[in-house]
Amino acid sequence: MDYTRLGSTGLNVSRVCLGMMSFGDPGWRDWVLTEDEAEPLVKAAADAGVTFFDTADMYSRGVSEEITGRLLEKAFDRREDYVIATKVFFPVGDNPNDRGLSRGHIMDAVEASLRRLGVDHIDLYQIHRWDDHTPIEETMEALDDCVRAGKVRYIGASSMYAWQFAKAQHTADLGGWTRFVTMQDHFNLLYREEEREMIPLCLDMGVGLLPWSPLARGLLARPYSEREATARGESDQFTPQWYPEGAVEEIVGAVGAVAEARGATRAQVALAWTLSKPAVTAPIVGVTKQSHLEDAVAAVDITLDEEEIAELEAPYRPRSIAGH
Repeated sequence: MDYTRLGSTGLNVSRVCLGMMSFGDPGWRDWVLTEDEAEPLVKAAADAGVTFFDTADMYSRGVSEEITGRLLEKAFDRREDYVIATKVFFPVGDNPNDRGLSRGHIMDAVEASLRRLGVDHIDLYQIHRWDDHTPIEETMEALDDCVRAGKVRYIGASSMYAWQFAKAQHTADLGGWTRFVTMQDHFNLLYREEEREMIPLCLDMGVGLLPWSPLARGLLARPYSEREATARGESDQFTPQWYPEGAVEEIVGAVGAVAEARGATRAQVALAWTLSKPAVTAPIVGVTKQSHLEDAVAAVDITLDEEEIAELEAPYRPRSIAGH
């Protein structure tokens, strides 16, 4: 496993971040693994050198955080040996204030996440989306208070427009508050709209990218004819919405061709492409099988050449914004 700094901070993390949304309550999503099913995968990830783990309070309505805390405590000798990232924004209850980025909800949510995770601090606390109903000044000051109280070490953001992210960073500067150090954005071979403004902005600011869905919900890991060949593929409403058929087949075919020529798997090639991009700290990879984890770890050691990258990127066509 290779390691790198989290954006321009001094914190080192593994080049692969294990996404913990796959672990929780199957009643929330039918493809989610239980704690017993997840334990050997988390242990294997730790044994392979993965030190970075991402969850959110809304995943399985808190159960994912609970499982994450327990399994990481088992897998590592010390709390200092792993980095926990979690997120706040989406509903975690039925009350109108159980969501969003108000000061009240952030303060309640960070305490609830700490309790579920069973830790005294969160390494990276991220806003899951932009909140149109809360002044950004209120959000940034509340997040800064979490940092100053020692409950949070760093803060990050997730999918939004570049102007919104720039506004948030400028607001932090004006208030003398903590800046975001990461951007968790929708970025993969099937969706590259972030290359237009968000990625150049992050490069300029020294912000680290943590791409979510780097395998496009599994579409980049298998032949196009098998796009619905998994439990998630059969039930996921966002896959057809974000990756319409006409924009997928040629790119998936290019991934297959490069993978075959290299003697690698499709997932390894797609992840290697993501890892090759400037500003990318670590893609967030969800796994439900040992082979998924092995592909993610192997991708770190693959360096694609210019011709391979050109072959993978050539079929892309501009897309509508998806995931914000």
